[in-house]
Amino acid sequence: MKAYQFILLLCLCVYCPVVHGQSKIDSVQFFLDENILNVKLTTDLGNLLSHRIKDDTQKAVFTCKLPDSSEVSEEISINLRGKMRRSICYVPPMKLHFKNPGSPRLSPLKDLKLVSACKVNMVYDQYLLKEYLIYKMYNLITDKSFRVRLCNVTYEDSKGKKKPLTHYAFFVEDVDAMAKRNKCKEWDHESINTEKTDREQMTMVALFEYMIGNTDFSIPNNHNIKLISPKKDSAAKPFVVPYDFDYAGLVNADYAAPAELLGIEKVTDRLYRGFPRTMPELQAAIQVFNDRKSSVYELINKFELINNGYRKEMIRYLDDFYMSINDERTVKYTFIDNARTQ
Repeated sequence: MKAYQFILLLCLCVYCPVVHGQSKIDSVQFFLDENILNVKLTTDLGNLLSHRIKDDTQKAVFTCKLPDSSEVSEEISINLRGKMRRSICYVPPMKLHFKNPGSPRLSPLKDLKLVSACKVNMVYDQYLLKEYLIYKMYNLITDKSFRVRLCNVTYEDSKGKKKPLTHYAFFVEDVDAMAKRNKCKEWDHESINTEKTDREQMTMVALFEYMIGNTDFSIPNNHNIKLISPKKDSAAKPFVVPYDFDYAGLVNADYAAPAELLGIEKVTDRLYRGFPRTMPELQAAIQVFNDRKSSVYELINKFELINNGYRKEMIRYLDDFYMSINDERTVKYTFIDNARTQ
C-alpha cells in the first residue's frame, strides 16, 4: 500500500509542472511586457487580404510563446475593423476574439484590436512603429490611456495557396481593461459635447493631439476616442481617452490628409482643436508635458526599430512643440485667442 502511495505521489510531482505549463495568459502582464511578441496567425489568407470577411467572423489559429516558455496554439476568431484603413490597406486592421471554448489559455485576453502595417514594406513598417510610439508617449503623460503590445506577426494561409507574410503589428488594450485600472467603466451614453467632459483631462488630450499633430478625432462624433467614467461617481463628467494616431503629423503617413474644412494643407501643419482655457489651466497642463519631456525623448531615442532619419524627424517635430508651449505669447495666441469656440 505504501509503495502504491509513493508511486502515486511521484506521478503527481512529475505531472504538476505540466499543469503549471498550461496556465492561462495574464492579460495585465501581457501589456506590461516590453518584449516583442512573435505571433503566427493561421487563417484563410486569401479571404482576409481580399477583405471578404466584412461583418462576419473567420476562424484562425493563434500561436505564440508565453513568458513561462510554453507555446500556446489555440483557435480564435477574427473580424475586420476600421473603415478608412480597410479602404487603403493591403493588410486590413482586425479584432481578434480570444474568449471562446477553443482558446482556454488565451481567453483572458478577451477581444483585442490588432493594428497592422498598412502595406508590407519598410516604409509602412516605420509608420506602424511611429504610431506605436505615440501610444507609449501618451502612457507617459497619463494613465488614462491605452496600453499597447508590439508584435512580429507571421500570417500563414490555412489553405496553403498563399505564401506567408511577416510584418510588425501591435495590440491595443481592451477598453474595459483600461477603464478598470483607472477605477472607471466605459461611458455608455450617446454623444456628448466636448466641454461636458472632464475639463482637466480634456485639456491634456487637446494638448497631446496638438503635440503629435493630430486633428483626426471628435468627441461629439465619438471618432477615435473612448469615454470612461468613475465607477463610484455617477454624476462625474466622463474622461476622454484618444486612440488611432496614424493620421498624426508625427507619423506623417503618405496616405494621411487633413479634412478640407480645417484649412491646413498637410497633417504636419499643427492645428489646435481644443477649446479655450485660462492661462493657469494651460500652465498646469504644460508643466506635465515639460516634466515628461526627457522620458518622451528617451523613449524615441532608445527605440532601435525606428531608423535614424525618422527618429531625427520625430525629435525635430517635438522640438517645435516644446518651443511653442514654453513661449507665453505663443501659448496665448494658439490655445486661447485661436482656440475653438464651437
